[in-house]
Amino acid sequence: MLDLTVNEKQLDTTAKVCRERGIVIPTLAQMKDPARVPARVKDELKGIGLWDVHPRNLFRITWKNEPVAKGGGFGGVNYLELPRALTGAPARIIGLAGKWFPTGAHKVGATFGCLAPRLVTGQFDPAAQKAVWPSTGNFCRGGAYNSALLGCASIAILPEGMSRERFEWLARVAGEIIATPGCESNVKEIFDKCWELRRTRGADVVIFNQFEELGNYLWHHEVTGSAAREVLARELGPNGSYAGIVLSSGSAGTLASGDALKKAFPLSKIAVAEALQCPTILENGYGGHRIEGIGDKHVPWIHNVRNTDMAIAVDDEDALRVVRLFNEPEGRARLVKEGVDEAVAGRLDLVGISGAANMIAAIKLAKYYELGPDDVVLTVFTDSMELYGSRLDEMRRELGPYTAERAAVDHALLRRVSTDALLELTFADRRRVHNLKYYTWVEQQQRDIEELNRQWRDSKGYWEAIPKAAARVDELIESFNARVGLS
Repeated sequence: MLDLTVNEKQLDTTAKVCRERGIVIPTLAQMKDPARVPARVKDELKGIGLWDVHPRNLFRITWKNEPVAKGGGFGGVNYLELPRALTGAPARIIGLAGKWFPTGAHKVGATFGCLAPRLVTGQFDPAAQKAVWPSTGNFCRGGAYNSALLGCASIAILPEGMSRERFEWLARVAGEIIATPGCESNVKEIFDKCWELRRTRGADVVIFNQFEELGNYLWHHEVTGSAAREVLARELGPNGSYAGIVLSSGSAGTLASGDALKKAFPLSKIAVAEALQCPTILENGYGGHRIEGIGDKHVPWIHNVRNTDMAIAVDDEDALRVVRLFNEPEGRARLVKEGVDEAVAGRLDLVGISGAANMIAAIKLAKYYELGPDDVVLTVFTDSMELYGSRLDEMRRELGPYTAERAAVDHALLRRVSTDALLELTFADRRRVHNLKYYTWVEQQQRDIEELNRQWRDSKGYWEAIPKAAARVDELIESFNARVGLS
């Protein structure tokens, strides 16, 4: 489980480093409710940009940042509802928007959930060790960013086929960048590089593997789950019904928010989206795809499979066509012509490539369950098109100018989304998917088979123990801040 063993000797050294660098660490409670953030921190943030490498931006690891590039305060959860004139689905589809996190993606929160517990327990030495962030893009960006904020060295690992923007940004922030062979779905190559670093650098590196880090699950269960509940409290109204949440597999961290929501809404569904070109959950399949941010060919260690209701595959071509529809002038003009409010059309750059895939999967779920106008389906837009301008340029070169005719075809694609390539998971299906963990995590990554069995046989006890650690994590953070003496 989440290891919170305290190394007192290391804590004094770590506190000294943080004191010298002016670092105060926020609690999970403050990330859920920024009203708890001290007034002096809020005053400091008025002069700090959202992406600035400044330790106070640790307090901006929340869904509730004011949506401005610099000097913003806190408000409600950032989200966007996609109207029926766009989706063609009778149900309401609402996505939490990750653009307004530092780095432009919510993955910075997941990396905090992995790093902060190690830091405040003395399990990680920021002065002597390098934090290694294996990822298909946004996680290593978030990890490098948090490492820089906390004044420790970092190594970012990601496939060489990821977007140019990711590499350009990492070159300014990460201490070291390692590009592994392949594309979005080549996760094993990332894992192999981690083993190489363990062999060659030993105790000088600490691997924060998002796919197995329970701190990733904890952060999303507590912070993303809380944000999702607030959106529902605002949007459901007296007649509304929350149907479920649809999330790309990725590291499975965001799926923890679905677990949190199921506790409040026991009949709600959790659906996992994946690329049709790599249908790991749907068909035990493999392959390459272009939906950046949902690395696959395995089932993450931190995926609570027994709580998952559906697997939905999305063609990566459809996601990329939607991206052009949402971001080309002719595409937005078409949507406005079809009844989409101009203000909503102007905010569609909040939806990155994986967000477009999540939206399509949400439409599939809504149609499969024959949901109506009072039903709400949630999803997450992990990042925005701010990170994919080069992909739009590539499509313009390869496919030519985006015309009104092409926009009409792509809008019709959304209206014709069907319920193909999905599977409502039976008990046996869930067990099959869970069993796939064995090959990645026990055979390849040397995880404990008894813990794998507990994940399934003691499902409720295992997964509910993780969020129960949140209060203890916050206690350790507050104790550490007191030791630093700046809070």
